[in-house]
Amino acid sequence: MEQVPSLVEYGFRRAFITLIAIICSLLSVIGMSGAAVAFSDIRGNFGVSLDEVSWVITAYSLANIIIIPSSSWLSRQFGRRNYFAIAVMLFTVCSFFCGNATGIRELIIFRFLQGLGGGGMLVLSHTIITESWPLKKRATSQAFFILGMLAGAALAPPFGGYIVDNYSWPYIFFANIPVGIIVCLLILTCVRNGSYEKKEDWLDTMMLTIGTSSLYLVLARGQQEDWFNSLFIIFLSQVGLTGVILFAWRQLRSTSPGQTGFLWNVNLRAGLILSFIAAFGVAGSSIIMASSPGFGIELPVNPLWLTIRVLIVMLPAAAVLMEKGRIQKYVIATGMLLFAVYSYMLYRTASGDVSPVYMFWLIMIRSLAVALLSVSVSTLALSKLEGKQIGQGVALYNVMRQLGGAVGIALFSIYADRQAALRRMDVANQLKQISPGVKQRLSDLMAAKGVDSSMINDKAYALMHANALKPATAYSPDLFILFVGIVCLVCIPFVLYFVKNWTEKDDDR
Repeated sequence: MEQVPSLVEYGFRRAFITLIAIICSLLSVIGMSGAAVAFSDIRGNFGVSLDEVSWVITAYSLANIIIIPSSSWLSRQFGRRNYFAIAVMLFTVCSFFCGNATGIRELIIFRFLQGLGGGGMLVLSHTIITESWPLKKRATSQAFFILGMLAGAALAPPFGGYIVDNYSWPYIFFANIPVGIIVCLLILTCVRNGSYEKKEDWLDTMMLTIGTSSLYLVLARGQQEDWFNSLFIIFLSQVGLTGVILFAWRQLRSTSPGQTGFLWNVNLRAGLILSFIAAFGVAGSSIIMASSPGFGIELPVNPLWLTIRVLIVMLPAAAVLMEKGRIQKYVIATGMLLFAVYSYMLYRTASGDVSPVYMFWLIMIRSLAVALLSVSVSTLALSKLEGKQIGQGVALYNVMRQLGGAVGIALFSIYADRQAALRRMDVANQLKQISPGVKQRLSDLMAAKGVDSSMINDKAYALMHANALKPATAYSPDLFILFVGIVCLVCIPFVLYFVKNWTEKDDDR
């Protein structure tokens, strides 16, 4: 690897770079999901369907997936400070245009451009904070970065809801502007413009970009396109799998670690797989938790502040544990075990008979698991990377994390739809067996309400059908979260056997 001046920072410069990374990761994550809260307002303003307005999120995420693999190359071409500032300015300027959009197509276009800036912000902030801390403190640098990401994920819904309730949906985007300007000035002042050699394997970058973006579109649009009954989805699946497989083959074909490929690193490979699994579980379980019967129970403490407090305590604790000798694999295994416990507890809420204390511990264990897994897996993936490989490893880690989340949401949607379809068939069979007397009483009720005589029977049937479906549609995908917990348990022995600590050598490929 080429010799370059050390990019490790000290004192106030490191503190400001850490602050910049936290703010940028928070902005990027809020930018991705904060707009979802305003879907109803955007639909009403532009008069569009839910499918059309869903592109507001899809366009941003797709742009993230496209730009992240190229960010390492772009930072070497322009210098990391220059490219970082360009990404923040693009995100900020496009936030202004998103807020002033006059139609859904215009909004989607500027959301895509905003996503290019947001993706660059995310990966550059992750790369620069990793490079600015010494190798022995790598877990600490990851804890600070993860703090921004998880805080953004926790704050996005209440932030978006507050803006929509008290102002209007364009202010969700306008709120980024002053913060973006301040961050851009801090970057130009505090971040060094260091760079590595500009040599880059463009074929690998293109294959990864095309492959991952195609797979993301399959996952994001598969439900609307009826999955593999659509030629569009089949084509994207073939392109995506081909690109990812060829990228992995080219990276793993080198005969020694000193050659071009860097996926020979055991910890990097393990970290990428675990980041995919963790994101898969967190994304799927988050949707299930939000729809569970116990989610609306009033708790003794605010769930948002409970989550943030746990993160503030556990992220540095996880960093300290990861930097302690030979126990890194046990920290990851503990995180997996806690997530499996959380999955089982969430599975039990399907009965609807849960107490505030139960929900308190459910949120507590989930927060502990996410904090441990986020820091430990990120540290594991980047633990033995140096120089320009840090940027490449960060890009792969963030791509796998986003794809894992997309897979979790897609599988949850498939399972929920299948369960709903089976329930509808069961309800239809049960309705056929309802006594004529019950049907007649419902018909009389409809007639008393002034329903047209030609539609009485249809209205009565629809009312019975809706009431019968309520218990199922309230919470159907319970087995999905149990499956997530089983996956976490299965991963534990593999983590204990295959994951290497920092002091161990990567002598096996």
